[in-house]
This record gives sequence, C-alpha cells and structure tokens, in this order.
Amino acid sequence: MTQRGNRRELLAEAAVEVLARDGGRGLTHRAIDREARVPEGTTKNYYPTRNALFEAIAHHLAERHVAALEALCENVPDDIGAEDVTALYAAMLGRMSGSARSHFLALFELHLEGVRNPEVRALLGEISRASVDTAVQLHAAVGRPMGRRGAGLLDAGMLGVALSALSLPADLVDDLGLDDTRGLTRALLSLGAIRDEQALEVLSDWAG
Repeated sequence: MTQRGNRRELLAEAAVEVLARDGGRGLTHRAIDREARVPEGTTKNYYPTRNALFEAIAHHLAERHVAALEALCENVPDDIGAEDVTALYAAMLGRMSGSARSHFLALFELHLEGVRNPEVRALLGEISRASVDTAVQLHAAVGRPMGRRGAGLLDAGMLGVALSALSLPADLVDDLGLDDTRGLTRALLSLGAIRDEQALEVLSDWAG
C-alpha cells in the first residue's frame, strides 16, 4: 500500500474512534488530527468537508465488514452445524458491545447520518446486504433455509439489541437480559427463520 493509502487508513480509523467517542457533533478535522497524531490540517487535506468525513468512515466500515463476511463465507466448514451458526452470531452480538464497540457505535451514528446523506445510506446498504447474504448462505449450509426477509429481520434485530445494550442503563440491561447474547441470538435466529408472511403476522400481532 502506498504512503497515501496508509495515511487514509490511519485517518479513517481515527475518525471512527472520534465518532464513536464524541458523536457527530464532535467529528471535526482537528479532533481526528489529534486522534491520529498527525499535523493539524492533515485530515482537512484528505477530506475537506464534514460530508467527506462521514462518507470516508462509512466506506471504511463497509469495506471491512464486507471483506470479513466474504472471507467467512469462503471458509465455511463442510461439517458446520446449526449450533455453530448460533455460536457465531452470539459472538458477533458480544463483539458489538465488546471488542468492536467503537466500530458499532460509529455505525449507529452513521445510521443517523444516513437519513440525510444518500452516499452514507448507500454504503450502509452494502453492509446490510453483506450481512443478509451471509445469513442466507450460512443457513443454507446447515439445511435450515432462511429467506432474505428473514435474514433482514435478523440483521435489524442484531443491531437493535446491540444499540439497546450499549445505550440503556446497566441495571436495565441486566433486568431485561440484553446481555444474554446466547439467549438473544437463539430468539433472533428463530424469528428470522420464520417464513416472510409468518414473520409479518407475528410482528403485526405484537404491534396490535
């Protein structure tokens, strides 16, 4: 990778950390310069506007997410079972509020930005499509087919649970069992596995 490529990667990672820690209001060129420990003005030279900053973060996270899921799908073991898939999704859910906390906090901030920014929205779409494609492939591999709507429901549920676990008071998270990654994963996988029309009926009954 060229030196310029390395610098872009450095700035993108720093921008993720700033967005996760300080939110959209705190995402400034100077804050990223400080986080990346580069001379003042460096970030503005690469990403002149706030829109460019958000799009750079979205592109960085989308690229990493898609590459990781493609690698996962290319290396699915022949003997993978349903419990392996459950364990995989439970681990993913745990990472959202654990080792990958910054990336997922930044992702949630991007979802808010995506309401107004079509470029960010398109990149979030790449992330979601990769997650859906992966869920469909993994479930086909274990003989439990899941449609794209069910996989989309699973993806949205994972994000919603992670957001609640990260943003609600700790005692409420404990009371509601939102830290029970294994149990939550089983529930989300079960709901996602319901046929599309049945899933809609379940949600309609729940909302009513």
